[in-house]
Amino acid sequence: MLISGYFSSSETGMMSLNRYRLKHLEKENHKGALRVSALLKRPDRLIGLILIGNNLVNIAASAVATIIGMRLYGDVGIAIATFVLTFVILIFAEVTPKTLAAIYPEKIAFPSSILLKILLIVLFPLVVAINWITNGLLKLFGISHKDIQEHSLSTEELRTVVYESGSLIPEHHQNMLMSILDLEQVTVEDVMIPRNEIIAIDINDEWKSIMKQLTHAQHTRVLLYRDQIDDAVGFIHSRDALRLLTKEQFTKANLLRAVREIYYIPEGTSLNTQLLKFQQSKERIGLVVDEYGDIQGLVTLEDILEEVVGDFTTTMARSASEEVILQPDGSYLVDGSANIRDINKEMNWQFPINGPKTFSGLIVEFLEEIPEANVGLRIAGYPIEIIEVKENMIKVARVIPEFKKD
Repeated sequence: MLISGYFSSSETGMMSLNRYRLKHLEKENHKGALRVSALLKRPDRLIGLILIGNNLVNIAASAVATIIGMRLYGDVGIAIATFVLTFVILIFAEVTPKTLAAIYPEKIAFPSSILLKILLIVLFPLVVAINWITNGLLKLFGISHKDIQEHSLSTEELRTVVYESGSLIPEHHQNMLMSILDLEQVTVEDVMIPRNEIIAIDINDEWKSIMKQLTHAQHTRVLLYRDQIDDAVGFIHSRDALRLLTKEQFTKANLLRAVREIYYIPEGTSLNTQLLKFQQSKERIGLVVDEYGDIQGLVTLEDILEEVVGDFTTTMARSASEEVILQPDGSYLVDGSANIRDINKEMNWQFPINGPKTFSGLIVEFLEEIPEANVGLRIAGYPIEIIEVKENMIKVARVIPEFKKD
């Protein structure tokens, strides 16, 4: 029974090990982990060895129990021995040792691997013969022992690991890890500053106006353009502008010579890809363009980093809390230009994000027309009332999340 319990617990312990922790211990040259990893490289041989040993001792126990039963009780002893042995094996050689091994797999697997390694050498010819037969049978079904699946995690499985980590990973770090996993699903359009909100200077304006805008600029880099934003000239760095402002002969020509080349970003680029491109090109800001070359918005390195670590205190953009205002009746007034992903994250709402990026765009797409004020609708189960429409855009809408019904 003890030997049977050993083989049963060894089998469960080996198969219950956390493979990622095992790899970690293996890298640290843990002797037990190295032995177990070597055995698990050929699980067909390991299982064959364990089952050979387990079946040998169980059959031997059955034979001994039958002989004892017959000597004590005659023919009736066979039935008694069968019943008693079944009960004893289940309790002491199967359920108890396997449960123990499932709870403490490392404490069982690492020590037992010493004896298993020796037994594998001793019984190697028998193990190979049995594996040859079993692998031959599996080939009839198109299965090979070489088809062992690597224990790699998919993105969704990795999300589950992060969520299930509990107190092992602080909540803030969990949110950062989840944001990193989301980078490949989020595109530059989701985080860009729309073209109508880009702060830029028309180089064809009066020189005094240009000087005033440069002096009061709140951003490190300012876009310069001619007449319309699609005819962009380049970015002027505040440091370069300050240096030029200190000179007596500061002219448009000098300003244009100081502009830096524009870095263009195709729309649809995922954030993880763009982050790498920013790093490779040593850029920090770029203009998002569509397939026709028209400028759709502006993206900075800070915008991408904020998706991971959250908003920086120095950001000039409005937060979702400023665009979503709680009313005394429990409803919320939402700015039409608010980014849907931002308000979903801030308010824990579930508005669809696979279409328009702004709240106004979502409503217009749903209605398939530009609505008038005081029109009511329901999107994703949320009752919405349009409060103000101006310049073909929904400026303010009311959301009543308390009455959401899926």
